Amino acid sequence: MVVNLKRFSRKPELFTGGHRLCAGCGIATIVRQVLMAVENPVVVSNATGCLEVGSTIYPYTSWKVPWIHSAFENSAATISGVETVYRALREEGAITEDIRFIAIGGDGGTYDIGLQALSGALERGHDFTYICYDNEAYMNTGMQRSSSSAYGSWTTTTPVGKIGKGKMVKKKPLTDIVVAHHIPYAAQAAPGHWRDLMTKVQKALATRGPSFLNILQPCVPGWRIEPFESMKAAKLAVETCYWPLYEVVDGSYRVTVKPKEKKPLVEYLKLQGRFRHLLSEENRPLLDELQAEVDAAWEELLQKSEPSEANPETN
Repeated sequence: MVVNLKRFSRKPELFTGGHRLCAGCGIATIVRQVLMAVENPVVVSNATGCLEVGSTIYPYTSWKVPWIHSAFENSAATISGVETVYRALREEGAITEDIRFIAIGGDGGTYDIGLQALSGALERGHDFTYICYDNEAYMNTGMQRSSSSAYGSWTTTTPVGKIGKGKMVKKKPLTDIVVAHHIPYAAQAAPGHWRDLMTKVQKALATRGPSFLNILQPCVPGWRIEPFESMKAAKLAVETCYWPLYEVVDGSYRVTVKPKEKKPLVEYLKLQGRFRHLLSEENRPLLDELQAEVDAAWEELLQKSEPSEANPETN
């Protein structure tokens, strides 16, 4: 699959401007890239969260595709029902179009509240693509920590002060949990690497059966960054290997973007106010611990991955 930016730029926008998302929010960029990559008609189920709230304030909508609002916990269950009805109608000949189905949720609606619905849909083998936009906290309701929040990060429920040093529980390995369901396609992506992200969207939608994309999403207020820094943060996450880009096809791992020069983790952390306390000398052991964990996870991923680096995108 070849992603051609010139061709995509000529396609009609399926996620329009005028929404109420924050300036610099990574979700809008992610959804534009996802919908620009689709080739077939799609139906989208969207869990409650920043994306739903910011893009569908009544009576307006930014969606130019069929779109269903689901509760926090059941985006995967909703699209499972839609996909099942579609298959039945297609068998009857009532529908002839080749339609694809997408469920979208944030980390709160995926790592936590919606994990049961996601696991059930993956186990049943529904033909759909689940997309998690992971901004590492419940940003829509006040920046509370989720099970995706980074170890050591500030959130409103893991404050930093005389006692607290941020979240002291490690991030849940959701992509690994999804891979353990033995689905045909799973991947991690980031909006700063658009070609890699859009290629993975096309692969996921072309896959028969369940597929999954975990996409890191910079959050301007929650990460305490400036609006113009969101894509820089997304790229640094990849360049420091905090958020490695890879895919798992029928159980085989492949790193899709390998940094030419792996940057130290502090380059990613120092951009964000939620990690600022980790830069003090007294918290140096915590910073060293984080660096060691990133290094170990990256080496483990390289060992599991196939040696070829077929993707043309590099840093």
